Amino acid sequence: MSCLRAAPYARLAPLPRSPSIARAFSQTSLTSRDRDPNSRDRWNYNESPLFDPSASTPSHSFRRVTSNHLALHSTDPPKRVKMLTRDFIDDSLYNPHYGYFPKQATIFTPEQPFEFRKMANSRVFQQAVAERYREYRIEAGIGSGPGRQVWHTPTELFKPYYGHAIAQCLISEYLLKYFPYEDLILYELGAGNGTLAENILDFLKAEHPVVYERTRYRVIEISASLARKQKERLDKRHSGVVEVVHKSVFDWTENEPAPCFFLAMEVVDNFAHDVVRYDVQSLDPLQAIVSIDEIGDFAELYEPVHDPLIHRFISLCSRTNHVSPALKSAANPLRAIRPYLPFAPNMTEREFIPTRLVQFLGILKDKFPRHRLLLSDFSSLPDTISGYNAPVVQTRVGDVMVPCETYLVHQGYFDIFFPTNFELLRDMYEIIVNTPVPDSINARASPLANIASPMRLGSNFFSPQGRRRLVEGVMSSSGLAVGERKSKVYTHREFLEKYADLDATTLLNGENPMLEFYQNVKFLF
Repeated sequence: MSCLRAAPYARLAPLPRSPSIARAFSQTSLTSRDRDPNSRDRWNYNESPLFDPSASTPSHSFRRVTSNHLALHSTDPPKRVKMLTRDFIDDSLYNPHYGYFPKQATIFTPEQPFEFRKMANSRVFQQAVAERYREYRIEAGIGSGPGRQVWHTPTELFKPYYGHAIAQCLISEYLLKYFPYEDLILYELGAGNGTLAENILDFLKAEHPVVYERTRYRVIEISASLARKQKERLDKRHSGVVEVVHKSVFDWTENEPAPCFFLAMEVVDNFAHDVVRYDVQSLDPLQAIVSIDEIGDFAELYEPVHDPLIHRFISLCSRTNHVSPALKSAANPLRAIRPYLPFAPNMTEREFIPTRLVQFLGILKDKFPRHRLLLSDFSSLPDTISGYNAPVVQTRVGDVMVPCETYLVHQGYFDIFFPTNFELLRDMYEIIVNTPVPDSINARASPLANIASPMRLGSNFFSPQGRRRLVEGVMSSSGLAVGERKSKVYTHREFLEKYADLDATTLLNGENPMLEFYQNVKFLF
């Protein structure tokens, strides 16, 4: 059994399948000649009606919506609408009524940590994981219907040691730069079952009790069910320390003026992307629109870029000297004659661009101006659909994981997750967070700020109303650069070799699965 495949042109067609099976999983669009006698199959071909608002294309009359609108007003997948690709993916994953995460996803949580030091080798460890995985599905009453998935993270597989490594990273930075003058304030985005938060706080309580007494841990969780689970779990052992806020980070309005650490562990892979393609003659970018017709079939249409987030991403790429791989492939000597070749595409291949990630970085800068970001996720993925920076789209049928070849799949039944270009992320992050901010933002003056005479302290230097503003190029008394946010990209192994207790996860034959698993994961810190 398989999900539907995408045809190699802008409008998508299913492979031959049983009608009942096909309708259960995916509804794609290729207008048949019975429905449209004028339709023509062309490779990546867009006819002028896709760009002409006066054309008699069926999608012209469809309402334009966003994922936020659908979350508030749609209890079933919508019809006769159109939206940006990121809104379609957001709606598919996060709609509270039919989205994948509210309805389908469950995180594998072993009841007890694995006894790594008693295991002979990695094969024994994998067998133990598989056995606990089966037991967990049975105990949790998780069925085998289409879409129902249980997925695991390094936090769960290697608990508590993986969480302890994260805690060691954070406490090292905190003790070096902020203790004893500032409290330890931690934010975690999407805390899953609460395992990472619990492991970090357990570590602080046992190893750094003085710091634990002045720790505040806040979770930002979009899922109502997970937020309840996190609160129930964390209140048992860390009541008064943890606050769980049920809200999307993209709706965050509260300002945090104090220094803080912001954790985004295995969450940005599910941040929605937009699709951009370039005109092969002019190289102008075009943004993708997903339209859904009256029977729920999908079509992918293109229009000139006018979305602010897409514009911002393209601008950031220019400032980082990052060249789109789609443009690299289009810039060749044959470009001038390409329009005259039979069945030649008039657009480049799809490029999936991380517009929600750019939006997230902007929120960090605006609402958490003194944050330090620790982010981890996949840097590469197998079995992706076609396109640059393309996602994996998959579902589970019985005990079989089924990968797909299009993101235009029935909402709520498929996980859609993307790799992250960490080097590009680092460069964009540095540009965004180092963009000057207005002086009106609460900031403590430097001892020798302009408001004081050359050798006098500023009048508000000791005031709690303002914290010292980071000044690029000025060295602090500790010798650390003030205002210089030079984040570094680590491989999974590099990060754990620096911060983890590796003896705790070493097997009897010397193998260490915590180092050897997840080699396609990186960290930004």
